Amino acid sequence: MLKRKEIDLICILIMAGAVLIALLLFRGEELGIRPATASPGYETRLFDPSRVHTIDIQVEDWEAFLERAPEEEYTPCTLVIDGEVFSHVGLRAKGNNSRRLTEQYGLDRYSLKVEFDHYQAGNYYGLDKFSLDSSFQDNSYMKTWIALDMMAHMGVPTPLCSYAWVAVNGQPWGLFLAVEEPEEAFAKRNFGPNYGQLYKPDYRSLQDENADVHLRYLDDDPASYDNIFRNAKFRPTEEEKARVIQALKTLSTGEDLETAVDVEEVLRYFTVQVFVVNLDSYLGRTGHNYYLYEEDGILQILPWDYNLAFATYSLGMPDPVNDAALYVNYPINTPASGEVMRNRPLYHNLMKNRAYYDRYHEYFDQLITEYFESGYFSAMAGKTCRMISPYVQRDPTAFCSYEDFLLGAETITAFCLLRAESVRGQLDGTIPSTIAAQAKDKSAFVDASSVWLPDMGEIADLKD
Repeated sequence: MLKRKEIDLICILIMAGAVLIALLLFRGEELGIRPATASPGYETRLFDPSRVHTIDIQVEDWEAFLERAPEEEYTPCTLVIDGEVFSHVGLRAKGNNSRRLTEQYGLDRYSLKVEFDHYQAGNYYGLDKFSLDSSFQDNSYMKTWIALDMMAHMGVPTPLCSYAWVAVNGQPWGLFLAVEEPEEAFAKRNFGPNYGQLYKPDYRSLQDENADVHLRYLDDDPASYDNIFRNAKFRPTEEEKARVIQALKTLSTGEDLETAVDVEEVLRYFTVQVFVVNLDSYLGRTGHNYYLYEEDGILQILPWDYNLAFATYSLGMPDPVNDAALYVNYPINTPASGEVMRNRPLYHNLMKNRAYYDRYHEYFDQLITEYFESGYFSAMAGKTCRMISPYVQRDPTAFCSYEDFLLGAETITAFCLLRAESVRGQLDGTIPSTIAAQAKDKSAFVDASSVWLPDMGEIADLKD
């Protein structure tokens, strides 16, 4: 029989335990404790960036899969990831222009999309979906790797990625970049179990105005925003749609932007986005290739698709443009024409606010100081090149030769270092930082004559 004092002590311990649990639940992150959803098992397995992983795709009829690739239909397969077997997994080709151009050049090295829960409930240590990027028009194999690393460094919610040596039915297929798809697992990892809504705004046709893709307010009718809501990752409620529209309405006014936009996150995103000169993006003519996150009426913009970054958007066209001086010195204050800028309110209206404009410059200073001037980038790029070199050398489906890869890796490294030098000059005021000012005076430009942009991404077939 327990004595009264012993019972009282047990009650006190139970109450203390309850208080501790509540403290961890509600203030755990303040105490430096990450919730389980913030560090899922897949983060330290497939997405361990320190090594090249192995993935064997076991599919009944690979040739039939390749023939059906343009249809983007799922095929069941078994995946063997670093020796572990996962059955009844969905597999399909992915990509729009990259897939079409791959076919046009008579090649079959498609980027792939893997979905663990397509045919049955299941996941890979919490991961529901990832893609295998083929490095199309990326002789360096590092465009997406570097861009996402920069985004993560600046604290932007960013998909995880790692390199993977892919085999098909036991036969080598090539070196790919495994990238976490922004879906449920991504949302839980970045925003917690009670995450908001994810959208991937994209147009049906470039001939349309696509104002909603550009995040412009039109009216209060959800039907006017088909390019946003049609591409929701989770089925949006009418309330969620109304919150997005209200946020866009507030954004259009340029007033009280903190009530509609996560200003700090958006500024950090644009710092990297402008640095990498990604013209196939929100700040480009198309205005797409990003994810939109909404929670409690606040919008964030998230990174996606960098195979044409680092000023290589023109590649794949009949006459690739190589004006390395223009792109190395690309202006950080007006990173698009006036017409484009005025129609991109998520950037333009924030930049009209002096406090946000200054904060944007502070983030650029942070990026240049910490990522480049510290020596981190040079060391990271060199280490990555050494890590993947043996795999590129024996890649049986590579878009380029091994020598092209080495040149591509050297070129993207040089481009980034020269770009960092130019941005530092733009921040210091020694190099013009707007399109108009650069048109008048290019005398202080960083010399980029050693850089030939097509070396970063022109596949062999296009050189003939």
